Amino acid sequence: MYGFGASDVFNWCLVIVGDGFSETRICVEFRAVYPKELKLTCLWPSFEHLVRKGMVGLSIGEKHFIQGGIAQDLRSDGRKRLTYRPIYVETGVIPQANGSARVRMGLTEVIVSVKAELGRPTASQPDKGKISIYVDCSPTAAPMFEGRGGEELSTELSAALQRCLLGGKSGAGAGIDPSSLSIVEGKICWDLYIDGLVISADGNLLDSLAAGIKAALSNTGIPKVNVAAGAASDEQPEVDVSDEEFLQFDTSGVPVIVTLTKIGRHYIVDATSEEESQMSSALSVSVNRHGRICGMTKRGGAGLDPSVILDMISVAKHVSEQLINKLDSEIAAAEATEEES
Repeated sequence: MYGFGASDVFNWCLVIVGDGFSETRICVEFRAVYPKELKLTCLWPSFEHLVRKGMVGLSIGEKHFIQGGIAQDLRSDGRKRLTYRPIYVETGVIPQANGSARVRMGLTEVIVSVKAELGRPTASQPDKGKISIYVDCSPTAAPMFEGRGGEELSTELSAALQRCLLGGKSGAGAGIDPSSLSIVEGKICWDLYIDGLVISADGNLLDSLAAGIKAALSNTGIPKVNVAAGAASDEQPEVDVSDEEFLQFDTSGVPVIVTLTKIGRHYIVDATSEEESQMSSALSVSVNRHGRICGMTKRGGAGLDPSVILDMISVAKHVSEQLINKLDSEIAAAEATEEES
């Protein structure tokens, strides 16, 4: 998988070269932005191997059935190419966390928790808090997660989510704004720890985890902090953290991730594990409700023509509107149910 920040997707020309699974490289030439070619390294190369390893039971007939159905816009579960499986959301599933949610897309199920702790901002970003994303794949979720396979995929999914939602190491174009987590510039901030757990896997893990993060952040309350006056500029100020007053985390700009999986000449959304085993490549695009691209990643050894990538981005932006509306509706219903209980 290869990662792009939000600032990397404008005024560019893509030249994609596929020269084998482990050695595939994407070369991006920024004609209007960068004078030199920028090469991006692979973020999670073992994903396709794990998927195919878990799907060795498919017969040739079953593979042809999957590919043929997609070509006819009728997938094996009855969906069209750009239709999602049913989405279910439950919030407040972990009482000890500041926010949490369970999200299920078909048979893929994830749990995400958010924990807020007081910390110190970095010297490079003194006016912002810090956000970390970690993913764990339960060994019982799928056979391919047993042993080191699950550990490697967990690391790769964490890096992909950091790239798509937080703008990578630079933070450029981050979909989740850390500036609201600042308390005293250069001295005190909130550190958010976002932990995702894959408990059942049937494809489309990245999109499901991103949806879980959006739902968990919608459920997150940040304690109100009162800062004592009179501290000297070189002293650490004293703070009082309220146990009763909480500020709702603003999720208006938090994006969703739409992964378009290319199988044959067509691409689909919300691919199952069986469908992923037949893919040549996949493009994941994080888009917020304003249609702004916050990040992009690619996986798979096969190259993609620049015109195909542009079309996939356009489709992802269109599909993201439906996904965001559906998620907002499910989150609202889940929070109403939580309040009633």
